Amino acid sequence: MPLPLELNGERRKPSKKLSFQGCQGGQAPVIPDPTRERIRMQATAGKLQIAPNQTYDFTSEDMIDEGEIGRGAFGAVNRMKFTHTGTVMAVKRIRSTVDEKEQKQLLMDLEVVMKSNDCNTIVTFYGALFKEGDCWICMELMDTSLDKFYKFICEKQQSPIPEPILAQITFATVRALNYLKEELKIIHRDVKPSNILLKRNGDIKLCDFGISGQLVDSIARTKDAGCRPYMAPERIDPQRAKGYDVRSDVWSLGITLMEVATGKFPYPKWGSVFEQLSQVVEGDPPRLSTTYNGMEFSIDFVNFVNTCLIKDERDRPKYGRLLQHPFIQQAEKSDTDVAAYVSEVLESMANNGITQFTTDLPAEGWNESFN
Repeated sequence: MPLPLELNGERRKPSKKLSFQGCQGGQAPVIPDPTRERIRMQATAGKLQIAPNQTYDFTSEDMIDEGEIGRGAFGAVNRMKFTHTGTVMAVKRIRSTVDEKEQKQLLMDLEVVMKSNDCNTIVTFYGALFKEGDCWICMELMDTSLDKFYKFICEKQQSPIPEPILAQITFATVRALNYLKEELKIIHRDVKPSNILLKRNGDIKLCDFGISGQLVDSIARTKDAGCRPYMAPERIDPQRAKGYDVRSDVWSLGITLMEVATGKFPYPKWGSVFEQLSQVVEGDPPRLSTTYNGMEFSIDFVNFVNTCLIKDERDRPKYGRLLQHPFIQQAEKSDTDVAAYVSEVLESMANNGITQFTTDLPAEGWNESFN
């Protein structure tokens, strides 16, 4: 699908830097002991903030399941309707192995995360609750994930995503990551195509953050975290893993962009953790070039991706430097009509029988499928 470099149409200009009102330094507040029991007793209920002045108490009984729209190692995402307002949202149900103490921390983290609703490149969070050990996270419903989107374009339409669109995806994602770190003191820890979401109105938003640090660490104790394909070398190598830094997410962003741009994950499929350790930690990093498998990329895009994939994290830039990169600077000034492109692809996906829904499996039944 051809797309001219200069596209007509309005694109929402990035908002000015937003102030963070809440816990100092973005840290979760310390809950006094008398409050802990109350939180434990109320863990099966939660609050939904649909709008700034529209907050509701809710339980799982207030949600009507309309079908599954996504699935991953940690759980499933279902489209659900809140009965009191008719609001349709995405509800991520995570199979949680966390104990009561960690549940309380997660609920506090989510309160901080809801402060991110001021940023237009981050998915809006409505609220959360725990039910029978599962964490239900209610968030804005988008139309598709970048994962499904690029695979349809590259595999079904046999064409790459136009670079002006890649530029807007990159710009939105870096802005979101930078906002999380600077305003909320949050590091994402799980940047990948399925966590970048698209809407037919042209919105590009990042999801799955905030709670990820606590929850992913907890689940990692029972799952093989070493097989996560977007993980940076310093996170895989036990000799170097000495605390998490945003530059590890920069690596994940580079892998994500290279995959989405070329239509192929930059490493061959690993058969074991040892293979991943050998290739990512000991081998050379993936490199994009201006001519890659018959595709043409600009020098600025190639340089941006390869900068993200600098193997030594000490030389890898943080978000401040990335936002000054020529590729990002050009994207910020561009008037690329993302809405027109996304709408056209979504229409083509629908015509090919591809919808939001992955299966007809109701939310109540997904536990059995993960055994």
